[in-house]
Amino acid sequence: MRTVTHRVTLRRADLDGSVCTAPEEIAEALRDRDVVLVVLEHKVKGITPTREVFEARLEQDVAWRFTGITWPADIRTGMFVNVAWQAGRDAVVLRTRVLEDPLRIDGVNYYHEYDPQTVTRDYDPRPSNRGQVLRAIRGLGQVFEDGSAVFPEEALAKQAGLGRGQKGAFLLKNAVEQLIREGYVTRVEGSADASGRPSYPAVDGEEPVELLFYAPLVDPAQHPGETDGEGGEHHDRREHWVKGFIRKLPPGAQPSEKQMAAYQRALETEQIDEHLEPGYTFVKKHHRHG
Repeated sequence: MRTVTHRVTLRRADLDGSVCTAPEEIAEALRDRDVVLVVLEHKVKGITPTREVFEARLEQDVAWRFTGITWPADIRTGMFVNVAWQAGRDAVVLRTRVLEDPLRIDGVNYYHEYDPQTVTRDYDPRPSNRGQVLRAIRGLGQVFEDGSAVFPEEALAKQAGLGRGQKGAFLLKNAVEQLIREGYVTRVEGSADASGRPSYPAVDGEEPVELLFYAPLVDPAQHPGETDGEGGEHHDRREHWVKGFIRKLPPGAQPSEKQMAAYQRALETEQIDEHLEPGYTFVKKHHRHG
């Protein structure tokens, strides 16, 4: 019998609302059923196989969706889920796919395949000035396939929600400088079209603008059961000191003399032993707020 399979991307609203997008072809075939059996096949943290069965319902909002899905705690925003249904069968099967090696993205562990653009856009920080600025850059900026993003710095005053006047400008300036110091963003020269849409690198004929470039910090994550000397997942969501690390730069950018000097000092004092490849910079040890 024919099997219909689609891949959907989970968003924070799906996880919070206990729903999953229902591909239209599957929804049209099952829409008259009061209850749809949905089976979730998932390996917890990429290791432990689980199989859960839900008595879901089909609802149509903007699109069709299955409701009543309780997502496991290790399923993150941006993760892919394969939705499969075989004609003549009762159950719809949801499957996640394990990464070959787990990754830590800005302090959050991912054990399953995901969409970098959705991870960037679906950012929900803890309340703070820097968090509001970073959310504007990631949520409203131009997001690239690798999850990096650019946003015009001058537009932040209207979008970051830190208030107007001198006080708002002061809070915004401090938040941006903190994000730069912590290695989350970098200032770059780009351009914007007539609608204000930013481009990086700059496009000929467009108005030059100063952009803030965000690149996700992606590192290998500890496999479940391994000791994590950094304090485990989410460790950087609390106020703490961060050791120096290598971070990706915008395309075509190079580390400054100051950054290279800090990298050389870190090598000499054995704080780091990684080679600084072209297109990367060194962010020195600093205090990071949660």
